[in-house]
Formats: sequence, C-alpha cells, structure tokens
Amino acid sequence: MVLVLSACPPGLRGYLTRWFLEVSAGVFVGTVSKRVRERAWERTVQEVRTGRAILVFSARNEQKLSFLVHGHHWEPVDIEGVTLMLRPNREGRQAPPEGAPPNRGGWSKAARRRAR
Repeated sequence: MVLVLSACPPGLRGYLTRWFLEVSAGVFVGTVSKRVRERAWERTVQEVRTGRAILVFSARNEQKLSFLVHGHHWEPVDIEGVTLMLRPNREGRQAPPEGAPPNRGGWSKAARRRAR
C-alpha cells in the first residue's frame, strides 16, 4: 500500500507513521490489513482539509491494484475493468505566466528531420 499526501498537517503525518514507513516527505508505504487501511484513509480524508491524498493498494482485479483519491484534480476511472487516471482537459489549465515562451505545438525539429 502506498499513500501520497500533499499539503497535509504534520499531525496527520505523525498519525500515519504508527503503521507505515514514511520513505519520503508525504509518501507512506506499508503492508496492513484492510481494516487498518480503511481507518487510515478515513482519518486522512478528515484531516487533510485543503490538501490532496492518493492511496494505491492491492486488489483482486486485472491490474492487481486500486486507487482512492481525495482533493486531487486527477481521478480514477474504470474502463472495461481497467482503472485509468483521468486528467483534466486543457481548458481547465491555467495560462502560462507572463514572459514565458509560448507553447508551440507540433513536431520537434528532430522529429521533422527523421521524417524526411
């Protein structure tokens, strides 16, 4: 099981270290029972507030894993038994900051040379 937190209170991180190893800031890893996983997720959702949380755990399906997401703009979607992460569309993204070079779409120079 892997739990990734962003912008969470320090108390929540301390609570989660009871059952999981924090391998990097906000990244928790461990092997726990379903009951402990569900209670840890409930507590995470209660305390994370404006932050984000993603839980990846083993499951009995084709991919052998499943996802739970809270406060994140990407969301898991089941498509014919396979879970994929749905990204927001381009219209939902923010404009680049002033002075940033424009994002030029299309082929790179190297790709154009190879195509010749």
